Amino acid sequence: MEHFAHVGGQLRSTEPVGLLAPDGGLSETTDWPPDLVPHLDVTPELVRDLYRWMRLTRRLDSEAFALQRHGELGLWAPSLGQEAAQVGSMTALRATDQVFPSYREHAACLLRGVTPAQMLEQWRGVSGCGWDPAELHLNSYSVVLGAHLPHATGYAMGVQRDGSDEVVAAYFGDGASSQGDANEAFNWAAACGAPVLFFCQNNQYAISTPTRLQMRTPVHQRARGFGLESFLVDGNDVLAVHAVTKLAVGQIRSGAGPALIEAVTYRMGAHTSSDDPTRYRDQAESDAWKLRDPIARVEKLLDARGWGSPQWRAELDEECDRLGAELRDACQSFGNVELGGMFDTVLGRRTDLLSAQKAEYADFVASFDRVDGAAEAEGVA
Repeated sequence: MEHFAHVGGQLRSTEPVGLLAPDGGLSETTDWPPDLVPHLDVTPELVRDLYRWMRLTRRLDSEAFALQRHGELGLWAPSLGQEAAQVGSMTALRATDQVFPSYREHAACLLRGVTPAQMLEQWRGVSGCGWDPAELHLNSYSVVLGAHLPHATGYAMGVQRDGSDEVVAAYFGDGASSQGDANEAFNWAAACGAPVLFFCQNNQYAISTPTRLQMRTPVHQRARGFGLESFLVDGNDVLAVHAVTKLAVGQIRSGAGPALIEAVTYRMGAHTSSDDPTRYRDQAESDAWKLRDPIARVEKLLDARGWGSPQWRAELDEECDRLGAELRDACQSFGNVELGGMFDTVLGRRTDLLSAQKAEYADFVASFDRVDGAAEAEGVA
């Protein structure tokens, strides 16, 4: 951790805040800026908890990707390599803070209690969202880049008028920061002092476009231009992400206004299951980032400090296996999906056009039965 400056009493950095090095080495807390020191409490219990959630997230991600490859899911967006950014930030929020995910925040779902079946419904095409956003304080995945950021800002403005100390967290990627929706949300949030935390996972690519071609100025610096407090953190360091998020959330909750965290991480896998990353990035780059694997560095810390007993590790392995089995069983239990109901939820009032489209869809589905019936009759004859 280096190159720190304080402006107006707030933490500023020109290098990402980091506590846990790729080799598992832990920085001395005395080296941290005063703003962050109160939020540092690196205990064995905290490290084990963060590690557990990262392991569960990675297992869920690998199982879901395999299910998609077997034709059981229409699409999947891998989170491989981004576990620390998600787990570190989500564990710094209250359970009642409303979260607006993008489409890769699988750790957020696990931490909010979304079941394997509920998580796969949207990717399977069973429903638009498998869980109750109000009950779990977690909105549905937003596949359209940046579209959920104005929604999160509007929700935060409502929280502000309710007089609550709730914080709204919105996750997005570096690519989404180039969308007009994102910039409008930043401006509205700053102008209104809305209690919203924008959390950018800069995974270096907007599908195939590298960050260096997307923008001339980093996201956290652009945020300051809108009037947002902003932070830059090593997104592969779960302890640093956790501490910085606690700091940012504490400031927002106290009425200081919105903030943005840019977590520098790397998408180790494909953008989605429909993407081939070998077409736009070389193996040397991927190999270099593998040395900064967020889970591996915590494993090294656990080994060095003796904080993970063999029994605890074995129990965690079993828990990961159970999650994988539950995910596979849930996916197989869905069966065929009836999509006719989707025409009933597009608008609050049924229109003639929607009615015609629903009838056309029903006739299309029925045509398969007619074809199968004719084939059977021909076979009998």
